[in-house]
Amino acid sequence: MYDMMNSALVGYIVITSTILTVVAQNAQNLPSPRDLERSALISSRWWANYYTKNVSLDHCKWPGITCNNGVVTEISFENHDCWLERLNLHQVRHLIRVHLYDCGVGGIPTQIGALSELTYLNLSTNYLEGELPLSMANLTKLETLDISNSKINGSIPTYIGNLTHLKHLDLSSNQLIGQIPLELGQLSNLSFLNLSVNNLSGQIPYPSTDAPWSNLLTLILRNNRLSGTIPIQIEKFLLIQQIDLSGNLIEGQVPTDLGLCQNASFLDVNLSHNKLSGPIPPSLVHLSSLDLSYNALEGPIPLEIWCKFPISSFLKNNLAYDSTFYSPCAHDQDPIQTKEKHQIHIKIVLPLAMLALVFVGCLLLCKLKSNKAKPDRSLATKHGDMFKIWNFDGKIAYENIIEATEEFDIRYCIGTGGYGSVYRAKLPYGRVVALKKLHRLEGENPMYDECFKNEAKILSKIRHQNIVKLFGYCLHKRCMFLIYDYMERGSLFCVLRDEDEALELDWIKRVNVVKSIAHALSYMHHDCNPPILHRDVSTNNILLNSKLEARLSDFGIARVLDPDSSNQTQIAGTRGYIAPELAYTMIVNEKCDVYSFGVIALETIFGSHPGEFISSITRRSATETIILQHCLDKRLPPPADLSIVTNLVRVVSIALACLKPNPKSRPSMKEVSKEFLVNNPPKLSRPLNNISISELMN
Repeated sequence: MYDMMNSALVGYIVITSTILTVVAQNAQNLPSPRDLERSALISSRWWANYYTKNVSLDHCKWPGITCNNGVVTEISFENHDCWLERLNLHQVRHLIRVHLYDCGVGGIPTQIGALSELTYLNLSTNYLEGELPLSMANLTKLETLDISNSKINGSIPTYIGNLTHLKHLDLSSNQLIGQIPLELGQLSNLSFLNLSVNNLSGQIPYPSTDAPWSNLLTLILRNNRLSGTIPIQIEKFLLIQQIDLSGNLIEGQVPTDLGLCQNASFLDVNLSHNKLSGPIPPSLVHLSSLDLSYNALEGPIPLEIWCKFPISSFLKNNLAYDSTFYSPCAHDQDPIQTKEKHQIHIKIVLPLAMLALVFVGCLLLCKLKSNKAKPDRSLATKHGDMFKIWNFDGKIAYENIIEATEEFDIRYCIGTGGYGSVYRAKLPYGRVVALKKLHRLEGENPMYDECFKNEAKILSKIRHQNIVKLFGYCLHKRCMFLIYDYMERGSLFCVLRDEDEALELDWIKRVNVVKSIAHALSYMHHDCNPPILHRDVSTNNILLNSKLEARLSDFGIARVLDPDSSNQTQIAGTRGYIAPELAYTMIVNEKCDVYSFGVIALETIFGSHPGEFISSITRRSATETIILQHCLDKRLPPPADLSIVTNLVRVVSIALACLKPNPKSRPSMKEVSKEFLVNNPPKLSRPLNNISISELMN
């Protein structure tokens, strides 16, 4: 019996040993997790131009890759083609951060749920379509989720409430519909919530927990179709600093508690373009800023609120001024400094002055109408001078515009812009102008309406030979249009993409185009007070006249730079020209325009958008093999004249400096403009085919 047991035990040991040996041998043949990661990255073809040159077999040294203990923990790219569906996410499941901003991503794969360790996911400014996949419910460690500025549709999924670690949630500028789920109230760590510019409807939900959104700093729900009332429990938002509910259908009264928030003195509130009614609560005086315009508010404006906030905060309501507003805005017994008195007097006198101007305007209009019935022997003078007064009210030339375009017939339409169509009109005595007309449906959108009026406001203040000239505007409710100098050759974007016109735009003309835009931006940034930021510098917004001379245009999202504020903004502009730091800081400054200028400068010289080129120059080693001559527009003959070659090198060198990732390292537009004013730059010592991009980056 003992021998039988002993024999069986020996057999078991032998079998077990054999199995372990086979397993060990097979294990030696299996790819390691590191090999699987590298295989997945190669298969994605994101690094096709990199690994094929065999620069490094270690994928942890590839651009955009960060590793920890030998495994990939972060992938970060901007302005780089990234086909997310090609990347096997199951083989890179250790990822903690994924940042793919403006990378042409077309959709969110269902595999995204495999990345359960993710704490940061930014897929903003892409071509994302379809609904948010259900598998995202597995991303329970997410702290930042940014899928803004795409085409995501469907409703906000309720599983969003399971992502309890979320601090930053941005789903703005998509095509989301339906109601905001109540489950959002479970996100007690949330500090930033932006669901603006969607088609969300229903009431604004309010968290039901005892300490709802106690860490929330920013709440942006503007430009949706939200209805109902503002939650009265809003005072429980202990740290809130910005609430933007503008451009919705919110009704009811403004909650008194809004001005009683614990952090009210830092709170920027925007409730404009809604259906709010009732009086203005006096408690709102505690807020740092306030916009109640375009509502149905009634009653007197409390004196202290009238004194604190600008008149624009109360426009388009049914409000009356307090009967005491004629007296100083501070108590009579309080000492008032001279500066404060001056500001108060402006606030009091300005409305009276505006009324007086309106009265005088009406008298002038009546006189003009009466003169119209009489024979006018100086008709030519009348039409010659009308451009001088268009900036006043735009009514004098209205009939001429309607007649010249046959009531904006489609035959006169020469293009479509971001928020309107452009028409060509020949006015009496030969003047040809371009008209940008806001469509009726677009006019009902507060965002388009604001952009249209902003462009009129900005361009009426500035004059520069390289900025398109605004003759006037009409801002009537039923017909809004801007009148510009007509630019015969259209946009630089279209000229560069037309084979014949691109040939006509020779090297000298291209250098002059870049110089003109540099001078225009320098004027806006450094010669205007306060400075003006364009925020949408692109080849679409550079127009060319009959001589192919450039003018900067389209100031719909331009912004006056306020030196006393953070100038925080939403990402705006044209994809491919937006400065990368906007995705992180949301702070707009003049260096954002500088980056955009760098892009259009290269596009003008290269003949096409330099997207892949910009991605490649982030790797220093790659630039050493890129020869400048190979990048120039091949449709033009190679430049032979030494002065032309010198100017081309100068343009590319300056453009590369403007594209530096660190905004502080970029030159100012004033410095760029001065550089272009140097008539005799240093001559080149070597031919063009021996100059690398790496040399120009030094």
